Amino acid sequence: MPVRAQGWLVAVTRVGRGQAGVERRTFRARRVRGLLMIDIHCHPLWGVDDGARSFEISVAMCKMAAADGITHLVATPHCNYMYEFDPEINQAKLVQLQAAVGEVPRLLSGCDLHLCYDNLRQLIDQRRPFTINQSDYVLVELGDQFAADQLEYVFHELQGANLVPVLTHPERHPVFQRRPQLLYRWVTRGGLVQVTAKSYTGGFGRRARHFAELWLEQNLIHFFASDAHDVKHRPPILSPCYQKVANAHGQEIADLLLKRNPEAVIQGRPLPRGLEPLEPAVVKRRRSWLSFFER
Repeated sequence: MPVRAQGWLVAVTRVGRGQAGVERRTFRARRVRGLLMIDIHCHPLWGVDDGARSFEISVAMCKMAAADGITHLVATPHCNYMYEFDPEINQAKLVQLQAAVGEVPRLLSGCDLHLCYDNLRQLIDQRRPFTINQSDYVLVELGDQFAADQLEYVFHELQGANLVPVLTHPERHPVFQRRPQLLYRWVTRGGLVQVTAKSYTGGFGRRARHFAELWLEQNLIHFFASDAHDVKHRPPILSPCYQKVANAHGQEIADLLLKRNPEAVIQGRPLPRGLEPLEPAVVKRRRSWLSFFER
């Protein structure tokens, strides 16, 4: 039976199990709405970090996401110096929340992992609780004082363990803002990049929007995600970002970054082939050439 949330027809009965079930549901939902997205970074679990403050807010976040056209939502509690990551508690809350919200959005497990030595060792030793839907993909957050020369060590350790790091919100990170060329190095070394949807639409200020737009031109972004923490200030909304990407770069790119790439991640598959990363100098020359004709 279709489910309505805040006026939207957002889902149909799931058929089958596992990967086949996900793809059947995805195909049917596309026919119903035409706009379908997957959010791989969100904080809807109440009382585990600085995300949802209550169970009621958790439910409201999920319903808001469903109304926006999000069919799958990865719950990614922080794992850092401030918040303890407890897989058993997280899983129990995930099950309770799924029962309360129904089939849509489908809730999956993950982690927003602060990258430090202890967490890196724990991730390599016990990977499944930390990765997205128990795949090889893992969200990693770098500290504000992260040294650029540590990147090689990070890649050596993670790739040696067959893990695929997904760097979260570099457009808001002071090191990458000061040295934006580092993101090109991250991607060409084999890392993936997730930018916050609200950054791209201007919700985190001009500087974050600038880098989101710049790196999208360089083909350095693999995902847009909400990084939602509540329903007011940082809500689980992706559709404005989808529309802006589609208007600026075409629907195929919007589909790639908010549907196809996230779908591959939650199913544990390699990403679809995307555009090759462009060096910063190439984009700078292109922008200069375009500005000449805009005078």
